[in-house]
Amino acid sequence: MAIQSVGGASSPNLRPSNLGMEDFLKILLTQLNYQDPLKPMDNQQFMAQMAQFTNLEQTQQLNSKIETLITNQAALQSVGLIGKTVDLNTASGAVTGTVSALSLSGDSPSLTVRTSAGAILNNISLSQLVTIR
Repeated sequence: MAIQSVGGASSPNLRPSNLGMEDFLKILLTQLNYQDPLKPMDNQQFMAQMAQFTNLEQTQQLNSKIETLITNQAALQSVGLIGKTVDLNTASGAVTGTVSALSLSGDSPSLTVRTSAGAILNNISLSQLVTIR
């Protein structure tokens, strides 16, 4: 049974902004200090801003945890490739070989493949795999 076109999970590069809760509170205090005494800040608007910031902060934490989950899942699935025959794309063309080792250093797993001709190919990414047998 062959599995076609196995690739690494791709996620958009979502990084939290440099502004944190402390910066938000500074901005809020500045806004409160310079507000018009005859037109004080609306309590509902104030609470809505706090809720939005809290929601943003929680979403950023969730994104970070999902990135870690994707990396761990790719590593776990890669372990099952050891000893399997694979077809992969390289700069020199299509190659068939057997996965002989797995490296989990870096952001994504990389494979070592021994080709049918006996050559050793290092640092093969999951996105290079075409077929697993």
